[in-house]
Amino acid sequence: MSAATSTKNLTPFTQIPEYLQTIADYERQAEKHLPENTWHYLQGGAMDENSVRENLQQFQKIQLVPRLLNDLTQGSTEIEILGQKFAHPIFLAPIGHQQLFHPEGEAAAALAAEVLGSNMVLSTFTNTDMRQLKKDNPLKWFQLYWQGDREKSLALIQLAERQHFKAIVITVDSPHTGIRDRERRVFFQLPQKMQHPHTPTHIPLPEISADQHPVFNGLMQIAPKWADIEFIIAHTHLPVILKGVLHPLDAKKALDLGVKGLIISNHGGRVLDTSISPLKALQNIKAVVPQDFPLLLDGGIRRGTDIFKALALGASAVLIGRPAIYGLSVAGALGVAHVLKILKEEFEITMALMGTATVNDINKEYISQD
Repeated sequence: MSAATSTKNLTPFTQIPEYLQTIADYERQAEKHLPENTWHYLQGGAMDENSVRENLQQFQKIQLVPRLLNDLTQGSTEIEILGQKFAHPIFLAPIGHQQLFHPEGEAAAALAAEVLGSNMVLSTFTNTDMRQLKKDNPLKWFQLYWQGDREKSLALIQLAERQHFKAIVITVDSPHTGIRDRERRVFFQLPQKMQHPHTPTHIPLPEISADQHPVFNGLMQIAPKWADIEFIIAHTHLPVILKGVLHPLDAKKALDLGVKGLIISNHGGRVLDTSISPLKALQNIKAVVPQDFPLLLDGGIRRGTDIFKALALGASAVLIGRPAIYGLSVAGALGVAHVLKILKEEFEITMALMGTATVNDINKEYISQD
């Protein structure tokens, strides 16, 4: 084995090296801990990966305009969403198959989230059974990938209810997997023996005749539709949040149906390339929903200043995906906790330097856009 190959598979650290100070540091380090094809699975996006790049660049186009000499002695990062209080607005995005990155998978991420007071959104494609997460920890939401029919989907939601999850997040932007060329070039496949306790790795497709289209008559036949969202809302006492909404008209329709919040996301650029960036979509959607309607932003968060900019443009909170997995790959629960700590401290210092004592103080007056 060459030196270059061996560096790809470092075992997870049991303590954090001093040189890991930023999310970018963790990104560079994570590559050394993962097999090459797993790394490309994590980093890759759809087609030419324009959306992956734009998700990062969207924050560079916004400048901060601080206010000075304010009294910040009563400062706090606490927020409230759907009646639930959170110590800060940095949540863990739902990411499946986390044992690809660390043997303890979602169990490690959940531990880190609990210690740092972060809300964790658990993926349907978790390798860790949701019943293994602490039942009495309220900082957890369950993300649902539609299971092909209402009964199977509702059964998962009811299990989440019994485990005291506090909200249901339904991902609606990926009825078909994105065309991820980078993954295909390295022949990435999930390990055959990988366990997903709550879903088959591939939802069985309906049988179609030779003259029917495999996408439109096959896969789209079992994809969720607005009527299915109505059904779920009618059959759960938990608030339903849709993840992946980018169009204002979809936001208005969701609101009319009784959806309680939206996660503005283009799936980390992994599904539809050149889709609108979440920050742009956030501003468009903010203009058509009530002022207090929860809008969470997912995609491209790498700095505390990014969090501030998202909140200034109307986000209620943000979710981090790849950064959390960098931490998980490098040092398990310890790494995820450190990633959250880095972002939390950067956000706190940004708030102080911007002259904002509370999250509610953050608004468009503190930013400048070209």
